[in-house]
Amino acid sequence: MGETYRFNRHHFLTSLLIITAMLKSVHTITTNTEFVKSSCTFTTYPRLCFTSLSTQASLIQTSPKLMAHAALNITLASAKATSAMMVRLSSSRLKPREAAAMRDCVEELADTLDELRKSIGEMCRLSSSNYEVYMSDMQTWVSAALTDENTCTEGFDRDEMNGKTKVLVRGKILVVAHLTSNALALINHFASIHG
Repeated sequence: MGETYRFNRHHFLTSLLIITAMLKSVHTITTNTEFVKSSCTFTTYPRLCFTSLSTQASLIQTSPKLMAHAALNITLASAKATSAMMVRLSSSRLKPREAAAMRDCVEELADTLDELRKSIGEMCRLSSSNYEVYMSDMQTWVSAALTDENTCTEGFDRDEMNGKTKVLVRGKILVVAHLTSNALALINHFASIHG
């Protein structure tokens, strides 16, 4: 009977520890997800912010810096995919004006990629001794990336552009621009907390 009692007590305590760990894990996941959701309220496109970053909640935890860093990485990935799509489209049969707008857009996106990569690099090097300089650089580069994306869409505003190409390009660039805008808002929010 004593052995059975010890086994049951041990089994009970083990089960209790497992349940406690699971509840703590669920609470942590919920806390991280809620942090992402509340941080997204500082952005212009909160729904896009949450859908793009909620899968990163366990990595972000409750860190505004990690939130801004994740937003930059997701924006860079989207810009890369959009740039690759535009390069493929530019080799298809396009009217001369469409081809010219596409070339310009590919160049603008190359600048965007460069500016986002620089911003991510600065975020990785960010420390208290160089905080203001690096933060200013990041804000400048992400703002410039947003300008480049807007310049790209302007090239497809003309009426003579092919409907399908125009809609496709504008739609993809708009997503990148919205992600960039959100990343900038999260960087600015992080700067306001830190500074």
